[in-house]
Amino acid sequence: MARKSLVESVAEELLERILRGEVGPHEALPPEAQIARENEVSRLTVREALKALQAQNIVQVRRGLGTFVNPPDEWTGLEAILKAASRGVASNQVALRLLEVRRMVETGSAELAAQHVTDEDLAAMETAVRELELAHEAQDLDAVTGADMAFHDAVLRASGNPFVPVLLGQLSQLLYTERRATSAFPEVQRHAIRHHRLVLAAIASRDPVAARQAMQDHIDQTYEDYEHYIGHPAAAVPGPDQHPSHDPSSQPGQHSTGDD
Repeated sequence: MARKSLVESVAEELLERILRGEVGPHEALPPEAQIARENEVSRLTVREALKALQAQNIVQVRRGLGTFVNPPDEWTGLEAILKAASRGVASNQVALRLLEVRRMVETGSAELAAQHVTDEDLAAMETAVRELELAHEAQDLDAVTGADMAFHDAVLRASGNPFVPVLLGQLSQLLYTERRATSAFPEVQRHAIRHHRLVLAAIASRDPVAARQAMQDHIDQTYEDYEHYIGHPAAAVPGPDQHPSHDPSSQPGQHSTGDD
């Protein structure tokens, strides 16, 4: 493994201070001279480290006033965002932003999957749904979360586009953490089982429009579950097709396969 440069080390140390809450949003970092003295580096090294943080929008330099910390939901560096989320920093916003990404990627993936799905893909989805049902019955939260992610991963792979799984691959650990938190509620698990069955059926029908809508309904239900069970305003970022109710069991011609 390549040795970290002094600039990288100082940048990481400053980020750690921010993540620990030693310097909060809109507050100023210590002066360059103090940071240089504490880290036993030159002021030039500190200046380069601050530039690295500024490039990720973690801090902003106000000429003549100092360097100030931006709120985490304004950061653009993926690694910093993941670290902030893992520490619970701005976790509410992170969860909602993840849902926004999932909405964009997964609805399109389901549409593509309906056009390219193979029998092996369908078998993988069926296995994941059944494992979710068994985990729900066993009240095994980790298994529930793993089966949930396995189903969605199978849909991404079924899209036939190798770039699609990569888009969410870097977020896998964060997605697991967020899904596990919401899936702690049995009713949410039942919603997932029902919607996964509907997405699977739509993809198996080879109807791209139906598959996209089924996944859209699933993500909409996830927003509603997040709002209800976690207690944050998921409705503040509704999707373009969101309706007052997305319970498929209330729609004509569709029946619940869940156990509620």
